[in-house]
Amino acid sequence: MISRIGKGIISFYNSIVGVIALFLDILYWIFIGPFKSKPARRESIFHQMVFVGLRSALIVFFVTIFTGIVLAMQSAYQLEQMGATIYVASLVAVSLTRELSPVLVGLVIAGRVGSAITAEIGSMKVSEQIEALDIMAIDPVRFLAVPKFIALFFMQPCLTVLGNISGMLGGYLVGITSLGLRSSLYIQTTFKYLELKDIYTGLSKSFVFGIIIALIGCYQGFNTKGGAEGVGKATTKSVVISFILIILADCVLTTMFYFSNV
Repeated sequence: MISRIGKGIISFYNSIVGVIALFLDILYWIFIGPFKSKPARRESIFHQMVFVGLRSALIVFFVTIFTGIVLAMQSAYQLEQMGATIYVASLVAVSLTRELSPVLVGLVIAGRVGSAITAEIGSMKVSEQIEALDIMAIDPVRFLAVPKFIALFFMQPCLTVLGNISGMLGGYLVGITSLGLRSSLYIQTTFKYLELKDIYTGLSKSFVFGIIIALIGCYQGFNTKGGAEGVGKATTKSVVISFILIILADCVLTTMFYFSNV
């Protein structure tokens, strides 16, 4: 029992050190690589942006628009009893921009993109393609991890903005159909209480979530062992860890913004 606990602690420590080392290596190739005539390939970055952003837009749209619909209906039930139905608009907008949209989009992207990253790099690892890159003097981190990191860093906030808009659209549809609110009044109330700090609070979270998904996905891929079965285990582990870290990071960031009066 003591031996198992010790192995778990050592494994956890090694994982943290490995993720930090990978993060520093990625930053090195992003900022120092171009000065050494070894920048990340633009084609790879744009390809990853299309995969992360455009191909995830549809699922993000449906997840957030239905979330906005449900949030509007649930809040309307309570606010109707106090004669404050119109404030459904502001409640939906603030809840989505500050909290729900960044977290939901982060979880969706972690499940879709993070698992794909781990599966791709893990398959290359067990089939010895990573070693082949080393033999050809191609750094695997620069070739594989950097484009994915850059794509997630920039596309995650874009998808969060899409989630904000589609979620508000869902609330708007409930407001003008089920609640009988005028369209102009609903829109006016939405933007009356929605402040700029609500938007950048959520967007700052999305940058952090994008970094988490990229680092965990790449790290688990580079450390995959055990053939096809190992790829499956690494993919599952990547998604689970990303989910936990996203929720944890959201809690930490929300606490920071709360005590800094943001």
